[in-house]
Amino acid sequence: MRLFLLFFFLIYSTVHVYAFLKAKAALAFGVRTGLGIAIFMAVMVAAPVIVRFSEKAGYESFAKVMAYAGYLWLGVLFLFFSSSLAVDLYRLVVYVGGIMLQKDLSRLSLSTRWAFYLPLLFSLTAATYGYFEAKAIRVENVAINTSKLPASIERLRIVQISDVHLGLIVRERRLKKILEKVKEAGPDIFISTGDLVDGQVNKLNGLSDLLKGIRPRFGKYAITGNHEFYAGFEQSKLFTEEAGFRLLRAEAVDVADIITIAGVDDPTADAFGLSKGLTEKAVLSPLDPEKFILFLKHRPLLDKGSADLFDLQVSGHVHKGQIFPFTVVTWLYYPVLSGLASVSADSLLYVSRGSGTWGPPIRFLAPPEVTVIDLIRKVDSPSSRIKMP
Repeated sequence: MRLFLLFFFLIYSTVHVYAFLKAKAALAFGVRTGLGIAIFMAVMVAAPVIVRFSEKAGYESFAKVMAYAGYLWLGVLFLFFSSSLAVDLYRLVVYVGGIMLQKDLSRLSLSTRWAFYLPLLFSLTAATYGYFEAKAIRVENVAINTSKLPASIERLRIVQISDVHLGLIVRERRLKKILEKVKEAGPDIFISTGDLVDGQVNKLNGLSDLLKGIRPRFGKYAITGNHEFYAGFEQSKLFTEEAGFRLLRAEAVDVADIITIAGVDDPTADAFGLSKGLTEKAVLSPLDPEKFILFLKHRPLLDKGSADLFDLQVSGHVHKGQIFPFTVVTWLYYPVLSGLASVSADSLLYVSRGSGTWGPPIRFLAPPEVTVIDLIRKVDSPSSRIKMP
């Protein structure tokens, strides 16, 4: 964790230096202006730490202001950095092309000022759009045909939320919008696939009551994400259970003799010494393969030893990158960023884009979602466990 934070702040500081030098080259400001910008940037670099400590100390209003300022800035800066690198690459291609062709191609390039202003304009526009996109909750409908439902059940509706990140930024208003979509769907089973909380859980007054208002006939089930451990596991666990969820930690439950739901902790549990010590295979192997097995796992990674031991794995965590082009970086580690994918002849994976936001209250080309998964009974040959329509 410490190594990750060190790496994050090193990269974040470097990006600030890059942005400062781009602004200096374009605007040619003096020492006084440069000092003011440098101080502002230093505060923004430290903003996540300031937010964390002020929140712990009970200065919630100050922490909330710093969270909005610091994380909005992070989003804008990332968009500026990404687009500015693209512009720099274009200018480099023009420069190298001129040398190779022995021609003056400077008319095709951009001046130093425009190389700053265009990325700045793009980042501000994209961030504004992304701020509103983050509030526009979409419903994603997935239908899966299976021969594993009992004759008494024609359709079983599972509604998934993931990565809500309840904390300083995602509060009552956003949660109410998410839960409106859940209620409209009319779930038989309601699941949360991790990162339900994000900050100091003891300050999330009343939010558990909103979640408690969802009462599906076959229950509510949840697993931990990495942020449940960052926020404090015992408090996160208490909040999740007060919200009416049964927290599955390396265990499985038979739901009304209709479906089996299994869940595992996020690997962050190991770092905090809270792991249950069971592998996915150990959790899934004893389960009855004649029943539909729904596997809740926060990160959309596949364990080769358990790929054929479930029918559907539902995950979250990656937010589809949340802010493009970070999507590309995320894809390098998580090949399935969102949606439904077949992972073996008998197993499927669904990855949610997430229902809230982490850090910047911005989503750019990665809108939030509530997922409605309909399991539809279909008489099929015994050898076919599950089929996509």
